[in-house]
Amino acid sequence: MRTTVGIIGAGPAGLLLARLLHNAGIDSVVLESRDRAYVEHRQRAGILEQGTVDVLREAGAGERMDREGLPHDGIELRYDKKRHRVDFPALTGGRSVMVYAQTEVCKDLIALQLKDGGPLLFEAEALAVEGADGDSPRIRFRHQGREDVLECEYVVGCDGFWGVARKAIPAELTQVFERTYPFAWLGILADVPPSHDELVYARHDRGFALLSMRSPSVSRLYLQVPEGTHAESWGDEEIWDELERRFETDDDWTLDRGPITQKSVTPMRSHVHEPMRYGRLFLAGDAAHIVPPTGAKGLNLAVGDVVTFARALAYQKETGSAERLDAYSETCLRRVWQAERFSYDMTSLLHRAPDATAFEDRMQQARLERIAGSRAAEADLAEGYTGFPLE
Repeated sequence: MRTTVGIIGAGPAGLLLARLLHNAGIDSVVLESRDRAYVEHRQRAGILEQGTVDVLREAGAGERMDREGLPHDGIELRYDKKRHRVDFPALTGGRSVMVYAQTEVCKDLIALQLKDGGPLLFEAEALAVEGADGDSPRIRFRHQGREDVLECEYVVGCDGFWGVARKAIPAELTQVFERTYPFAWLGILADVPPSHDELVYARHDRGFALLSMRSPSVSRLYLQVPEGTHAESWGDEEIWDELERRFETDDDWTLDRGPITQKSVTPMRSHVHEPMRYGRLFLAGDAAHIVPPTGAKGLNLAVGDVVTFARALAYQKETGSAERLDAYSETCLRRVWQAERFSYDMTSLLHRAPDATAFEDRMQQARLERIAGSRAAEADLAEGYTGFPLE
């Protein structure tokens, strides 16, 4: 097989890249190790930044999102039983976010790709990227019980932290920056309408809590728990009781309970791999960087990466100049590090470390009071949450 761009991974990054390239008249092949059902049902992120929403619309993948997604104009911060709403449009010149699950983004992009895009091969396991430092990189992969080779002009690794793409970059050329947090998130899906119409981020002495949603009838909630916690060690009523404690307010707000249909534990870490390019191999999304989920940046950063690559390749096609492709890693990393900073700030603002001192508790409270009392501090949070500009 031969193509211009070989894409490893059919998550939202790989699928969106294939769509952007198709719209630019550039052919590609997408290899995905899992089957279609798995890709369309794995639960991941659910908050789309303004820039991501705009890109999906421009790519022709926004029709169902606009019909079924939940536009959000703010979030609520809770601490010391107080409530403070951050109004995104008022602080950012009209920017907001959209609640629309990654599973739904993938379904929309898969349908478009199968309708009029290039080849999308499920259960096609990428085994290695070869020749990335030359003019004709190759992807060795296994599909339908036999090994094959996809010959490309460029390879984009959208295959996550454990994928093969990053392994093709020589270790002596790389730098890795990471931080592991001493806590995790216990997440639940529950068949109950959300108890608030916007996301609620709660700082509590017992730990962080987040109220989110997947739809008007399905709630998504999280609790900060110790690192290494097993989801099934928490009973359903125990989870609801703890959520109730951490969301408690001085007014008459109440948390509605319902049947819990799914439990999972998400570890918390920050990770950046530099560079994001080696020869004709480009890394995108989790293959290059991971953020703690507090800032809702993972999927959105991946979108920024593939938009940067697609625009750079289209620019080369139009002008003959590889200037923007050569600047890919530097361009992406500027945005990546700002998102890492924002996610770290949100995490340290709202989570209580196991060894936190009384001084650190007071510092968190002071930072929250500053956001609630200063338009400049509030605007900084709103600008980071709604997304940094795509270059």
